[in-house]
Amino acid sequence: MLLTIGTSFSVHARAQAYIEPKKDIDISIKINKQSSTYKGTTLFALYHRPDRPRIIEVNMKGHVVWEYYLPAYLRPFTNPGFDVERLENGNTLFVLPRKGIFEINQEGNTVWAYEDKKVSHDVDRLPNGNTLIVFGNDDTLEDYQVKEINKKGTIVWKWSANDSFNKPPFNTIYNQGWTHTNSASRLKNGNTLINLRNFARTIIVNPKGKTVWSVDWKMLGTSPHDTHLLPNNKLLLALKNPHRVIEWDKTTNEVVWEFSKANVKVIRNANRLPNGNTLVVERRNIFEVTAHGKIVWHLSINGVSGEQRDHGRWLYTVQRIPY
Repeated sequence: MLLTIGTSFSVHARAQAYIEPKKDIDISIKINKQSSTYKGTTLFALYHRPDRPRIIEVNMKGHVVWEYYLPAYLRPFTNPGFDVERLENGNTLFVLPRKGIFEINQEGNTVWAYEDKKVSHDVDRLPNGNTLIVFGNDDTLEDYQVKEINKKGTIVWKWSANDSFNKPPFNTIYNQGWTHTNSASRLKNGNTLINLRNFARTIIVNPKGKTVWSVDWKMLGTSPHDTHLLPNNKLLLALKNPHRVIEWDKTTNEVVWEFSKANVKVIRNANRLPNGNTLVVERRNIFEVTAHGKIVWHLSINGVSGEQRDHGRWLYTVQRIPY
């Protein structure tokens, strides 16, 4: 494990902001119904070209306004699941599976990093300045799947699935790890929402690590991804088999909204926007969908298919940054 604080590396990486947004041969905008979209720029990782993985920020026309190219030593760690988040200070926080967490400024200099090969898919900067990290890559019964780490790299809180799930039928499961935990978020009341992909479960644990709420998604599908608690106290997440985004009422235990489409598969990320629309990531596509299921913005990546053979090149998460 390696921690780096408050330094800038000469890593031959390049970040650039464009005063005049530039067209990009890798990106096509298929739909842009301006009267119905939530206006802003869109931030995501683009790594379908192994020789030039990058983080890009595009406007509603799909033109690049900022981009960062990963240095050579980080390029092998873009798959699977490359999460990116723009912070309130203007820096960009991202996670590279099997490598670690990195915070870069607008010039592309690394200002903070935390390295661990168990890191999987999700990272959040908390209001107190600490960082909540998911450790689900090849995790075992002996590991802690979620950790809160302060700026000095000290672990100030951690949670292990061993306390609740070291029993049949869970203790014999293995698929890219024991739980392959793929997301976690800190709730306003101090509890933590955790997504256990291999168990097809989402749970809420209190600060002492005790499970206070749990749902088994196998009744609706498998492989839950990127579960969020919405302001209305409902859950938004992506499921497979069938492939869809659902909004789940924790009180009534029922689906109250969903988005699915015949040719839309392997949805990894869904975010509810302030105007009520939902931003959805699927393989090579990003959709902005209204509450009525109408696609009003569609960005597609050129040069990558939706076939399983291209799994390592599919998109993972996205963030809409308001103008």
